[in-house]
Formats: sequence, structure tokens, C-alpha cells
Amino acid sequence: MNQASNKKYDPEERTARFGENVLLLCKTLQQDAITKPLISQLVRSATSIGANYMEANGASSKKDFRNKIFICKKEAQETKHWLRMLISCTSNNSRGELENLWKECQELTLIFQKITSSLRESALGH
Repeated sequence: MNQASNKKYDPEERTARFGENVLLLCKTLQQDAITKPLISQLVRSATSIGANYMEANGASSKKDFRNKIFICKKEAQETKHWLRMLISCTSNNSRGELENLWKECQELTLIFQKITSSLRESALGH
């Protein structure tokens, strides 16, 4: 596997790149009374995914790790909501990029769901 392919499967890199891509797109979106608060919420939740993943990597215990990963999943789910709201009220030229970000965020949600499910199963001894 080459280095570019490895980055796709590195959650630290993937969550950081996702946050960066959200920031880059948000800088280009036109802000008005409706989109400004949505963009603000999106920036907070999207960048929080990677920040919480970094905290999970430095967790002091398995329980702390599980809690941080669960927060990653919650932030990803919230981010999908804000992306959906922005998709509904932005111009067509930004809609495709927002939809791509939503798809990536859905994949991140599924990754964190799988991690939390695996941790729960191992805690139950399955």
C-alpha cells in the first residue's frame, strides 16, 4: 500500500483533513442571516471530531478512550446535520462540495460506530 492510500485509513489524518476541508469550503460560502449561524455551528462540530480523536489517542484509560470516541461519533452526527441544513439553503455551485463532505462525515460516523461497538463487545467478553 502506498503512503497516500495509508492516509485514507489513518483516522487522525482523515479527521484533520476533513476539518480542513470544511474550513476551506466555509470560507467560500456566502454568509447571510441564515447561513452565518449554520456555518459557525458546522465549523465547531466538524473541527471537534479531530480534536476529540486526538484526545482519545491520549486517553488515560480504556473508559476514557471509549468516551472520547463516542464524542467523536456524536460530533460527526451533529456535523452531518449542519451540512444538511447548509445544503438546503446554499447555491448549487456549493451544494456538490457540501454533499461530498456529508458523505465523508457519514463514513467517519460509521468508523466511530464500529469502534464503539467493538469496544462494547470486548467489554462484555464477546
